[in-house]
Amino acid sequence: MRMNLLLATGLSAALVACNQNTAIGNDREAHLDPPAEASPIEPASSALRNIATALVKPETMSAADIAAIGGTSGRCVYSLTEVGFPTVIYEPGAQAFVKLNGTLIPMQAAGPDRFTSGELLLTMRTLDDEGDAGLQSQEIIIVPPGAGDELGYRGYTTCG
Repeated sequence: MRMNLLLATGLSAALVACNQNTAIGNDREAHLDPPAEASPIEPASSALRNIATALVKPETMSAADIAAIGGTSGRCVYSLTEVGFPTVIYEPGAQAFVKLNGTLIPMQAAGPDRFTSGELLLTMRTLDDEGDAGLQSQEIIIVPPGAGDELGYRGYTTCG
């Protein structure tokens, strides 16, 4: 009995810091690896040049990416999960940044909940439900240049 208690205590002590890793995807040892550098910021025309549309997928922004585009203050943040790093940071009716192909792409408003950069299109739709943590559900649709199909993703948004 005492051995089981010691084993349980040891295991729980080892897991205490599991959610403290600030590395994207928690796949690195944040305290050992150097901080990530910000991704380049480019328009869609150069960021997606010579990339097959089937390979264009939204990516998670790092803390360095967020700082490079001016942070989240006064902006809305869209994440694929309620606890994940953002994929899109936007100001409704003004500007958005989306991370695709390892690049931060600035986009301009082209109507309500619609942003463009060249031929790249991003639309958003607020959904009628919330996640477990109380964040508003939102759907984004990305249409890369030359794409025959749109790419849709469900996630969560907060505006601050």
